[in-house]
Amino acid sequence: MAGKFNNYSRSGKKPEKSIGKGVLEKVTTDGPHSKWVGMPPYYIHTLTVDGTDYTYLTGDKELEIPIGKMVTFRFQKYKTGLSIDKRSLGITIDPSEFQR
Repeated sequence: MAGKFNNYSRSGKKPEKSIGKGVLEKVTTDGPHSKWVGMPPYYIHTLTVDGTDYTYLTGDKELEIPIGKMVTFRFQKYKTGLSIDKRSLGITIDPSEFQR
């Protein structure tokens, strides 16, 4: 029963995380939400990256990554969809543009 409650499999291993990379096409924000009294509010951002939707939970109302940028992140697949890990979303740096 351990796998049912903490996202671990019966063998005790953590589920594997995948790496995503692509162009940020669209962002929609929902919130603020709070699950219990005293919890700080959080926002659910739905990011469309290369035609695939991912959810990203954060305390920030605005996502500071502009549309059209190449992004990279770690994500997990859940029954409800694909979810980006906290603090893993970032802009991909292209070395050819870095020297300009």
